[in-house]
Parts: sequence; structure tokens; C-alpha cells
Amino acid sequence: MTLITHAKRAVRKPGNRRPLAVAALLALCVTATLITLVFRAAHGPPAAAPTIDLEEHIREYIRHFPSDHEYRIPDPAQRAQVSEGIADIVDGRLDAAGRPLSEAGYTVRTVRLAGSHRMVAQVAEATGRGAQPRGWGEVFVDLGRRVQWSAQVPHPVSDQHTELLGAELFSRAPGGVLVLAGANRDAGRGNAADVAHRRDSVFHAVCAALAARRIPGIQVHGFADDSSPGNDVVVSAGPGEVGPRVREAARSLSSAGFTVCRAWDQDCGRLEGTTNVQAGTAAADDVPFLHIENSRSVRDSRSARSRLAAALAEVARQLAKGGFTAA
Repeated sequence: MTLITHAKRAVRKPGNRRPLAVAALLALCVTATLITLVFRAAHGPPAAAPTIDLEEHIREYIRHFPSDHEYRIPDPAQRAQVSEGIADIVDGRLDAAGRPLSEAGYTVRTVRLAGSHRMVAQVAEATGRGAQPRGWGEVFVDLGRRVQWSAQVPHPVSDQHTELLGAELFSRAPGGVLVLAGANRDAGRGNAADVAHRRDSVFHAVCAALAARRIPGIQVHGFADDSSPGNDVVVSAGPGEVGPRVREAARSLSSAGFTVCRAWDQDCGRLEGTTNVQAGTAAADDVPFLHIENSRSVRDSRSARSRLAAALAEVARQLAKGGFTAA
């Protein structure tokens, strides 16, 4: 009897541990749930990225440009901070970009482009309600793939509708950066706000940071029809060498139905962009740069502007792939 009793007790011992294990597991689950609830109460659920209609955003943005003599020249530290922040984003360090950008009075957030699944970083001036904008501009960076080209708009409003052309170009070709100036070219004292011809601007700091990473640029401008009669588009490399990329871009625009003036072998009405400082910086770094002047008639026509954006987007894709290398 005694042996049997001890045997039964030996069999029961392992079974006695199961309630304790279950209780411990339940305690862990409850603790994890409580931690999750506390975290959510403190931080809230992850917010979905807001959707932005880029064209509508830019139309509204230019309505609040600074008036004459209200554009402010950024100091060297501010230009360096924005340049550092943009470089962080381009290099895939979105979280790190917040510190230098905030020091320069900028915010960065992730948004989704309307009508697509493309996520981009929007870098914008952190002006409070009623604050006067400084006129330093905005930057949009594609987050879906490695950055390989940029669209640059130095004279929004002044070169009417180039801001819309740049927005559509950016939207049509992935892997890009849109650099948009924040004032018309006459908003500063003298030519302070003419960022295509000044090195002391946020616009130039961003474009220079991109050139330092060997990212090609497509800079869009506008001209009055009678400045280059009979031409829709003037293509040049600014002060840089006219290489195969520039020549092929001109051929692509011509194939799209535009009358193209090639500044390297035609008289295009002094629209060559040889004094453009972003083009000069790109040339010094041996980075492809396209200076694209567009007639008022093309810019004012939504259909022509869209057709031009589509043609330039194909140029951007070729630049991103390292195309246009054959002579």
C-alpha cells in the first residue's frame, strides 16, 4: 500500500505545476496589454500620412509669398542647417533631419501624393499663425526609392506657372527632389530674392547639396514669347559643357512636338543661363544640369504644360538611369 501511494503521488507532481505555468503566462499577457494601453494613451495610435495634392498645395503656397522688400536673406548657419537636413533625408536618415531643419525654422513631415501611393518628405518653413514668411521655399523628397534627379524652380510666380510645371514633373517621375523657391524674384532688396543668381539662399544651399551627391538637375524657367520668337523651349547647360545628356534632352523635347532652340549652336535670345549659379556649381562638380526655358504660350496652356512635363519626366528617367551617355 505504501509503495502504491508514493507512486500515485509521484505521478501527480508534474500535473500540479500546470496551473502555476498558466497563471504566470496570463500575468505576462496582462502586463503586456497594460503596457500597450498605457503607451497608446500617452502617444496615441500611429497616424496615417496625410495626403497632399501637390498642385493645389503650391497654388495656395504662392498666395502667401512675401511682398516687396520682405524677403529675408538666410545667414550661413541657417543655410548650412537646411543643407544638412536635406542631405540627411536624401541619404535615408529622415529622423536625423529633424534637428538641423528645426534649428533653421523648418519642419519635415511624411505625406502621400494624391492619386498615388508615393510617400514623400515635405520640408516647409515652420511659420506660426500670422507670421510673415521669410521666402525661403519648400523641398519635397521622394522616399520610395533612391534619389537620382532634381526638379528646380527658382522663379515661381515671376516665371508664371513654372511652379506648376515643376510640380507635375516631380509627380510624373519617381526618385526625384523638388526644390521650390519661396518668393518671386523681385521680393528682396536689389536681386536678393533672385535665387538663380545668388549663392546666399536656401534654394542654392539645397541645390548645391544635391550636386555634391552627384544628383543631376533640371531647372525650369520662363520667357516671354517675343524674347525668342518661334520657339517653345530653349535648352542649355548654363556655363557647363554641352554633353550628350543635354543634346539628347533637346532631341526628346523636339520629338514631343516642341520647337526647341539649342543654345549651343543657335541664337536663342540670350536665354542660355550662363550666369546661373546652380548650373555653375553643377558644372564645377561635373554633374549633369539642364537649363530649360519655356515660352509663355506653353506655360499658360494646361495641355501643353502637361505634355512638356511628360517629356521632361522621360528626360529625368534617363538621367536617373545614367542614360544619354552616347555621343
